[in-house]
Amino acid sequence: MRKYIIWAFSIVLMFDLISYSEELPVDNKTSYNKLSKEEERVIVHKGTEPPFTGKYNDFFEKGFYHCKRCNARLYSSDHKFPSTCGWPSFDDEIKGAVKRQKDVDGRRTEILCANCGAHLGHIFKGEGLTEKNIRHCVNSISLIFIPNKKEVDVAKAYFAGGCFWGIEHLFEHKDGVISAVSGYMGGHTANPTYQDVIRGNTGHLEVVEVTYDPDEVDYENLARFFFEIHDPTQVDGQGPDIGGQYLSAVFYKRDDEKKTAKKLIDILTAKGYKIATKVLPAGTFWRAEEYHQDYYDKKKQRPYCHVYKKKF
Repeated sequence: MRKYIIWAFSIVLMFDLISYSEELPVDNKTSYNKLSKEEERVIVHKGTEPPFTGKYNDFFEKGFYHCKRCNARLYSSDHKFPSTCGWPSFDDEIKGAVKRQKDVDGRRTEILCANCGAHLGHIFKGEGLTEKNIRHCVNSISLIFIPNKKEVDVAKAYFAGGCFWGIEHLFEHKDGVISAVSGYMGGHTANPTYQDVIRGNTGHLEVVEVTYDPDEVDYENLARFFFEIHDPTQVDGQGPDIGGQYLSAVFYKRDDEKKTAKKLIDILTAKGYKIATKVLPAGTFWRAEEYHQDYYDKKKQRPYCHVYKKKF
């Protein structure tokens, strides 16, 4: 049995190598979690992890399986069954969570996260392994498992404080933050590019979308941190970065976020700070180009004009 599986895996791997160079389209409206090189090989470049190596292969706790790339819920533990094939197997999915398309090999059916297009694996029918007679063969590396008792809703916050590289870098290393993504908000055109924004004629600011776990850190804590990692008194930009796209702003999605931002501004004003930060309603967040994401981590550098300074 194992010899057959190893032979089958070699065939699968051959097709994966053929399709390795094809990247998935990026949805500018969506922010994604940071991936390791191996996760990117599988999730973005449609690779396959070796059989019997994934953490969820022989794993049957109660809970839900989410997309590693975007956190979307994909499968319930009730859908999972032991197939002995070497990869996690499911005979159903959360309604609307998974999409199907013809694989590059022309024979198999690929399954992807319907929200972000992340590669999950392949789907097989007619094997008779469960009453539903279907098997979603999924890479463990494409999944995040959250036990029932820990299932939580994530929240998002939006901050602009100069060049988004520095704001993103500092938020990404803060406790309770799941991801920080550089992008654009506040303008009047759709799908802006970096070149559009730096010309200053679209009205967009460089903004960071912060996805966080409300059970670990609350919005006020994040907003305080924001005011302490940039200069909220500078009116024309941030540090040497001058222009409308570099202004300081808090973009709120709920009234309580607006009240929190204004409360913190009042506190700082009482301390003698002349706050220039704008408090604005959030609009569409447009994800910035990939070369902007995790800029300082990629360059192994530190922000040049963003540094933590206690103000509260």
